Amino acid sequence: KKKYNVVCSHERLLLLKKTTEPQKGPPPPPPEKADPVNASIPPFPIVAIGASAGGLEAIELFLKHVPEGCGMAFVVIQHLDPDHICVLPELLQRSTTMKVLQVTDGMKISPDSVYVIPPNKNMTVKGGLLHLHVPTATRGLRLPIDFFFCSLAEECSERGVGAILSGMGSDGVKGVRAIKEKNGLVLVQEPTSAKFDSMPRSVIDADLADIVALAEELPVRIMERMNIVPAMANPSPPPEEDNQSNLEKIISLLRSRTRNDFTLYKPSSLYRRIERRMAIHQIDAIAGYTDLLKKNPGELNLLFKEILIGVTSFFRDPDMWDYLKNEALPKLLALYPTGGELRAWSCACSTGEEAYSLAMLFCEYQDESASDVSYTLHIFATDLDPDAIDRARTGVFPARIADDISPERLQRFFTKQDNRYHINKEIRGMITFAPQNVIMDPPFSKLDILICRNLLIYLTTKLQVGLFRLFHYSLKPGGLLFLGSAETVPNMTGIFDPASQGSNLYWHREPSVRQEQNVFPLSFVSPLRGLPKESYMQKTDDNIQSLAEQVIIRQLSAPSVLVSDTGDIVYISGRTGKYLEPAAGKANMNIFAMAREGIRYELGSAFSKVLHQTEPLTVRTGLISDNGFQHAVDITLLKIDEPSSLKGMVMICFHDVTPPSKPRRRKQSDVVLGSERTEVLEQELLALREELRTTREEMQTSQEEFRSINEELQSTNEELQSSNEELTTSKEEMQSMNEELQTVNAELNFRLDEFNRLNDDMKNLLNSTEIATVFLDNKLSVRRFTPGINKLFKLIQGDVGRPLTDIVSNLNYPELYDHVQDVLRTLVFVENQVTSQQGSCYQVRIMPYRTTGDKIDGVVITFIDITKTKKIENELSDKNTRLKQELLSDKGGNHG
Repeated sequence: KKKYNVVCSHERLLLLKKTTEPQKGPPPPPPEKADPVNASIPPFPIVAIGASAGGLEAIELFLKHVPEGCGMAFVVIQHLDPDHICVLPELLQRSTTMKVLQVTDGMKISPDSVYVIPPNKNMTVKGGLLHLHVPTATRGLRLPIDFFFCSLAEECSERGVGAILSGMGSDGVKGVRAIKEKNGLVLVQEPTSAKFDSMPRSVIDADLADIVALAEELPVRIMERMNIVPAMANPSPPPEEDNQSNLEKIISLLRSRTRNDFTLYKPSSLYRRIERRMAIHQIDAIAGYTDLLKKNPGELNLLFKEILIGVTSFFRDPDMWDYLKNEALPKLLALYPTGGELRAWSCACSTGEEAYSLAMLFCEYQDESASDVSYTLHIFATDLDPDAIDRARTGVFPARIADDISPERLQRFFTKQDNRYHINKEIRGMITFAPQNVIMDPPFSKLDILICRNLLIYLTTKLQVGLFRLFHYSLKPGGLLFLGSAETVPNMTGIFDPASQGSNLYWHREPSVRQEQNVFPLSFVSPLRGLPKESYMQKTDDNIQSLAEQVIIRQLSAPSVLVSDTGDIVYISGRTGKYLEPAAGKANMNIFAMAREGIRYELGSAFSKVLHQTEPLTVRTGLISDNGFQHAVDITLLKIDEPSSLKGMVMICFHDVTPPSKPRRRKQSDVVLGSERTEVLEQELLALREELRTTREEMQTSQEEFRSINEELQSTNEELQSSNEELTTSKEEMQSMNEELQTVNAELNFRLDEFNRLNDDMKNLLNSTEIATVFLDNKLSVRRFTPGINKLFKLIQGDVGRPLTDIVSNLNYPELYDHVQDVLRTLVFVENQVTSQQGSCYQVRIMPYRTTGDKIDGVVITFIDITKTKKIENELSDKNTRLKQELLSDKGGNHG
């Protein structure tokens, strides 16, 4: 597993609060316009802390390092035993100067306070108030952290912060996924520092953690992030030779490496992903991370994966899916009264949950509908991440999807194998998965439904407007646009109408005024393998002519064309009009659109092959002239590796083939006509045979590729089936019980501390009274004694547990043990005065030992030293006797 070690300190936090100098780190994004949708969001961040087993220590470390006056509210959600009184607020109050409160229903949340969930409750936040709910799940299956985190994501959006600390199980994964959907911040305790690392590792393995650090370092990281955001209003760009910020340099490096342009992504979204990679490499300044990217192309690939936030789940926002099934689908199907096929596109589908949800919903509607008309649904599901598409194609999902899908749907559409759910073939056959860049690749068209959920929140307003126009182009009149819960259609009311109040479903609307024309990239080869034409032009600038001519002179000397790896023409040398001609309609400088009839097919086939090899490739084809005759042409293609500025481009040269000389024929008209006709037919036959051969080769190659892909999918399926990522229900219950025991243990430790204090008080009390005391159990074994007892019995600390009858006594009290037995039998205390062998006198009191439950559990014998009192008493008695005798003698004399 990856280890995340981030160096942070309290001094660094103080520096952030006191200094006004620019801080090291990624350049801050420009300020974004206020969003009226988020007007009800609390003005201060709310930090939700989720923990379970072993989480008390981590929470205390976290709160102990939160500075005073941080301006944030903290909500602690822990798995508590529902049958015990919670003392967690008292425990946490020792670690922080902030107020620690146990939540009551409707409590207002305020900054610089800590709120603790009570036992046997679920909790949500709405309108700045904390609300309590009675859990509906059975004991052991409750997920209070997910419950609150999802509510926090809806309430606070980007100001919501989720922190996952020590704990068992996977509670919290669904919740942090919801926070990520709203572009919130997710922090995770370093798993190696957690007593139980299951919860932190579950979040890290799901690739949802923005920051991973020690529990005591997480407050510093939150403060850094919250302090950087307001400081982004007027950032001063660092001095650079090319007057570009480091963020722009990173975007340029990503564009060169991955052929994807992130210029129009929100800077704040890019910044968070870059900061996480910097934390992993322990780099403080973004300039250092930029240097790392230049030296390490593999890090560029990891950063690219990091930016592609794949957050999705089945049937997100159930109310909107219900509306889609009950209202939207009947309206769409009404457009096809005689039946037919509906077309849908799930854009940015990630691992396919949205596309599968739509397919299941359509099947349910078909099953419940009484109509005899037959309908089908074809879903195109695309995403920029090829790994996510590969996972979506398998149709295998972990056991945790049972939280999002009803048992009826699981039974109807899934097959459970090895604690995983496999989508049925009926649903899988309705969906076509493919990698696609929605910004650069041509869109699908004539769609009835278009789903694009939680992609637009990561894009700038300019790009959002462009994509909305693209979506409008793709949908049929009356088609449905399905957006995420955090997305809206700003300034596009002329082309979309809301389907219902408060939902993110929109109907396609024909605009009353003609809209700006969309410009879609057209190419035969995916732009994922090459830069746009503009990028090549910028890369080569004014030297492109000289560089291209050098390659032509060195390699080929013929009419030639230099093209990008997408087929866009960059430079033309020589007279190529015989082979190329402009296509009718809008100007298109793509080689495949301009190739003349007869060479177009062979040119496309050869072009695909030469991109995967380094050697030149020559193919012979037949060019059809204007008079209908065909003559042979050799086309040579060469992929360029040097110079570096032309790397990846392809040089295409055309050579006319001189037909072999024919023997002179007799000048008879019929022979001449027959010869010409035969020659034409032979040429056509050769061309058809060559075309057939090429087709067979391509078909064989495709079959081999499909066979290889099928084997890989089968292997992946076997590996997925063999791996056990989720715990069974019984194991979850055991873990939950263990977490509750951990919480009870923490409470018992608190009680133990109180008991120790009380024990010390009692010990000091007994010692200060100087009353010798011995505690015996029912078997007359010594349980405890005070220090003064060693004057009467030869007791040492090791005698605890031994019968008192085995201990030598200095008392002249042979009836002691009989009296003890009488007290145990009658429960009536006995009090006597006895002497010791040294002549001391003691007041002995034997009383039964009663527990708090009023149970007799031994006796307590106290010995009060009354030697001085007895001596005074004896002296007074002697004096009294003498006085009486004197008085009697005086009376006798008087009488005489």
